[in-house]
Amino acid sequence: MDVGRLRSIPLFADVPDGDLRRIATFAVEDSAGQGTTLVREGDYSTELVAIQEGTAEVQQHGKTIATLGPGDIFGETGVLEKGLRNASVVATSPIRMVKLTTWDIKRLAPETLARLREVVDERRVAG
Repeated sequence: MDVGRLRSIPLFADVPDGDLRRIATFAVEDSAGQGTTLVREGDYSTELVAIQEGTAEVQQHGKTIATLGPGDIFGETGVLEKGLRNASVVATSPIRMVKLTTWDIKRLAPETLARLREVVDERRVAG
């Protein structure tokens, strides 16, 4: 994956170049069409997903609770805490995304992992 594209995702914006190059070797780019269910509530969470282009809705118990766009991430709670997905995410436009598996997350530099944990904590307080 291109390091510049990875750096455009806010989670990775401040990651040192060497660490970012390492992450780029295992990050996977993917795309999906409008209406595609990207993750399903209640499934095991095995991936963190960062949106590069496009939009998606977060749905809990069939109700939309948030809208996501470029730079937003989802799945971070499940991969850090090894849990089930607490919501579904459905693409509301064609979407390009970057995916990191639970195993990939374990290989992140401590500073990047700490930032990811901050994101989870911020969402817990806000939600």
